[in-house]
Amino acid sequence: MVEFATAMCSILDQLNTDSFQNFQLRIGMSSGPLVAGVIGAQKPQYDIWGNTVNLASRMDTYGEPRKIHMTNEMGILLQRGGYPLQSRGKVKVKGVKEPIETFFLSLDSKRNSAISLSSQQHNSL
Repeated sequence: MVEFATAMCSILDQLNTDSFQNFQLRIGMSSGPLVAGVIGAQKPQYDIWGNTVNLASRMDTYGEPRKIHMTNEMGILLQRGGYPLQSRGKVKVKGVKEPIETFFLSLDSKRNSAISLSSQQHNSL
């Protein structure tokens, strides 16, 4: 999912350069349980629901243009995967009692190759 999000940002940057536009994208991400399914008899639609979905939407809403904004839980997962993050600090989010710690994914930095190399070496043993 994060690779898709970063690819969207990169493609939009290229589109802006090629077409002399200034389209900007905000992306919100969260990690956790959700409910997914098809609803509707006349016009069936697939949808997802739950607190995880709501938090991802809030991360988008409270995010900044050209940045991927995420919850602490998502940030922990990405840091374990070697992705460079910047703390945004605590943000007051609608529907959540206390401010929550959030992060931005550093789009200009590359994923930590040491982690990728380590896992490749481990898999070859």
